[in-house]
Formats: sequence, C-alpha cells, structure tokens
Amino acid sequence: MRVITGTARGRRLVTREGSETRPTPERVKEAIFDIVQFQVEGRRVLDAFAGSGQLGIEALSRGADHATFLDSSRESIQVIQKNLTITGLADKASVYQTDTLLYLQRRGQRYDLCFLDPPYRTGLLQQALPLCAAVMNPGGLILCEHPADEELPQSAGDFCHLREYRYGKIRIATFVHKDVSV
Repeated sequence: MRVITGTARGRRLVTREGSETRPTPERVKEAIFDIVQFQVEGRRVLDAFAGSGQLGIEALSRGADHATFLDSSRESIQVIQKNLTITGLADKASVYQTDTLLYLQRRGQRYDLCFLDPPYRTGLLQQALPLCAAVMNPGGLILCEHPADEELPQSAGDFCHLREYRYGKIRIATFVHKDVSV
C-alpha cells in the first residue's frame, strides 16, 4: 500500500496485521481520488473508521488542509500515527481513538470531504451516514465504501445520493448537499 501522488508520493504505508482491518484496494483508492480530484485541495477531511489512515493521508498528500482520523482500535491509531510520521503529514492531522458514532454525535468540527469505510455488514455505515451528513459543510462530499450487494439510503440529512461506482465486489457511493447543483 502506497501514497499515489502529491507531497508523499510513493511512500509505503504500514497496515495492521490480521483480518481485523480491510484496506481499500489500490485500484479502488485510485478511483476514489479520480472522483474527488478537484475537491481535495485546501479542504478539511474526515477519515472515519480510518484503519491505516490511507484515504485521509492520500488527501493530505494531495493538498487537503487538515484531516481528522477516527478509529476505535488502539492498534489502528498506532498505525495511523506511524503512517503520518512516514509521510511527514502529522502536523496536518488530528487522530482520535474513539467510537466514530459518538464522535459524530458531538458535532464539534465541520468537514468538506468525508470517507466512510466501516467494517462491512455491521450496520455501521447506515448509522454513520446521517451523523456524518450533520457535520458536513453544504458544499461537501461524502464517499461511502460498501459491498456491492448492500443498498444505501437515497438521502441522509441534507445530503442526497448522487452516484455509485462499482469495482468488482465493492461500491463507492457519493452523497452531496441537496442544494448543490450537479
């Protein structure tokens, strides 16, 4: 797993051992950043259920202003911090070992771009999506990674489903604010 482009281009990232995390495949990560390519620079990013932090780190490498990383696992938090050090991007990041749903319910920060990639088939994505919509800026974009056979709602708070992209057994769903013209 590596950073695709930007200031940390080519840096190899570490991942957790074992099957508790499911890193986003390289081709899917490339596709995600093709989708958001003009919506990263200068933005505030939320990498919820961050795992290794690869999506938020890729956003920082591409010019995001700040990224917040959330994960409940102490091991994942250690991996994220190590990856931020490897890439030299730690000064642009906040890392929290916390329950993502509780963090989102507090609604302290506002974000422009959110990556939601919770463990599959746990119901966490459906719970987190409306909470995430509540902390997004109106021009923001939410990207949800989920199994291809799992359906998502057509709206979440003030955000509505825009488009889906399929990559084998994985789908990426995008949600935008209802007042954004596309």
